[in-house]
Amino acid sequence: MSDERFFIEQRPEGDYAVRKPDSKRASAIAPTQKKAIKQAEHINPNATVLVERVRNTNVGRRDKWRKP
Repeated sequence: MSDERFFIEQRPEGDYAVRKPDSKRASAIAPTQKKAIKQAEHINPNATVLVERVRNTNVGRRDKWRKP
């Protein structure tokens, strides 16, 4: 597993940004979540890709990221 990570986040415009941790700008923008995941994998096939998903869990805190 690589130390590099990418986060897929939905933007207010409705498309998806591929971001590295603590970055100010997106590495890529895609119209769908699936295409954003593919772009992240294309940038670095060995990177860990995490998709934004906010949901309530039964352990008292919110779950924010998941693997696709």
